[in-house]
Amino acid sequence: MSFKEIFCQDNAINILQRAFKSDRASHAYIFAGPEGVGKFLTASQWAKLLLCNEPVIEAGFSQACDTCQSCKIFELGTHPDFIHIYKELREFTENGKGKAAPLDMPVDVIREMLNAKVSVRPNLSKRKVFVVSETEKMNASSQNCMLKVLEEPPTYCCIILLCTRLEKLLPTTKSRAHIIRFGPVKQEIIVEKLMKKGLDENKSKYFSLLSQGSLGQACNWAELELNNANLYECKKGLINSLSQYTYSDSLELANTILSQKGKVASLWSDIDDKTSKTDISRRADKLFIQIIISALYDAMRIKVAPESEIINFDQSNLVQKFAGRFDIEIAAEKISECYKMLQWIESNVNERLIFEHLLLSLAEYDKISL
Repeated sequence: MSFKEIFCQDNAINILQRAFKSDRASHAYIFAGPEGVGKFLTASQWAKLLLCNEPVIEAGFSQACDTCQSCKIFELGTHPDFIHIYKELREFTENGKGKAAPLDMPVDVIREMLNAKVSVRPNLSKRKVFVVSETEKMNASSQNCMLKVLEEPPTYCCIILLCTRLEKLLPTTKSRAHIIRFGPVKQEIIVEKLMKKGLDENKSKYFSLLSQGSLGQACNWAELELNNANLYECKKGLINSLSQYTYSDSLELANTILSQKGKVASLWSDIDDKTSKTDISRRADKLFIQIIISALYDAMRIKVAPESEIINFDQSNLVQKFAGRFDIEIAAEKISECYKMLQWIESNVNERLIFEHLLLSLAEYDKISL
């Protein structure tokens, strides 16, 4: 893996390249952008370059040499000067053994995995790099615990905060780091990647459109599909149901979604055993709500720009039928309701309540033009 294999993040990579060339790498960065667009991959390659003993510069582009001892150990995932911090490390803290995976980043993880280790000098390289994932899940206590380290780190340290929702970080946190923004990956690149994994063209195109530029999410869904999760068939069934269900069908449809979601989450946990089952369950909940959002988005798109491409291109007749149930304003209102449900998921609201509430809301007789 190298910088050149990271897609559609030229601006972010160019900023880092200029910093390395001028020997002015920041002590702290915030990599901000949607989930699955390459923030962690970029952070890893930046760390590898900073830790490399003999970096290579070709045509003005700097990369790790891949041959020195530091690079070889980094590729094995055991580099002593590269520390990846994530909330599931709670079980390795002094008071966290045996405790369930948390929803937020525990302050103990920051205190013991970051603050306590920053002062320990590098073992193998001249630098030491910390990458903190999901910093949008750091509460005020965790962020305040980290402030002194961000403000006055040792000269050999580089701290990279990965964040999908920049507004969740305190102003004091943001002011102490160089913010680099990451954008979505191009659709054609995602389609190509998914087809190389073994998905057919229709499924590849659909998952790329649904992901809204998140290559990481699309690849996760592709892996599930290739492991017989039947996501694509679930989506087709859900779009069909949305186009014709009535108020009295809402609870039954919610039960169907929860049953399918449970099977997907179970398989997802088997594939990704490093992520807590709670987080996997929330990801699966979000996926089914994303599918509902895509149908509403398509319903609006058909009325506003009928010639444009829709996400559910393979079920355009059902989307057209679904669009007939709402005017544009109501569809926009329902999309807003869906995003509210996504926030409920993050707040750990009961999933059955979420889907029942959402489907009953979508089927309200007084707001549907049948």
